[in-house]
Amino acid sequence: MPQPIVVVDYDPSWPKVFERLRALIWPVVQDFALGIEHVGSTSVPGLAAKPIIDMDVIVASPAQIPLAIERLGTLGYVHRGNLGIEGREAFQQPAHLPAHHLYVCLQDSVSLRNHLALRDYLRSHPEAMQVYGALKKRLAQEHAHDIEAYIEAKSDLILSMLAQTGFQTDQIATIREQNRAKP
Repeated sequence: MPQPIVVVDYDPSWPKVFERLRALIWPVVQDFALGIEHVGSTSVPGLAAKPIIDMDVIVASPAQIPLAIERLGTLGYVHRGNLGIEGREAFQQPAHLPAHHLYVCLQDSVSLRNHLALRDYLRSHPEAMQVYGALKKRLAQEHAHDIEAYIEAKSDLILSMLAQTGFQTDQIATIREQNRAKP
């Protein structure tokens, strides 16, 4: 049986965990990466979240992805491919590090824009943040062992927030499709 989905109240230590992970990763990518962003729910002060840090290493071009894969491999990260999301490469973390998801994202990708726009929207709209946090807690109970159903059930709210940030209809349709539960 898969690990249960657990959503907890915001933990003020999450930014410190991100900085610790960033300090480990940045030295191996700093000569070509544009930056590392803390994204996902743990990056929004006050938002309930799964206690897993989400991080995006930003690169300028697809030609830099093989170098990122190689360099992150020296730290024990295992490349998992794009997992069906163009412009974003996923990595499995080394077991000894705090729980996190690491991605390498192209600077102009919809995936990166999605991560940054949602984070920034929630940071600047406390009412939306509270609604989203309550929804996540409820869905974690309803879909405790079904991550795909949990993700899909959050999609309408997320997409409505992204629409308010200027995402185009075709981009929202792409994100909706990516968030659909897999059979």
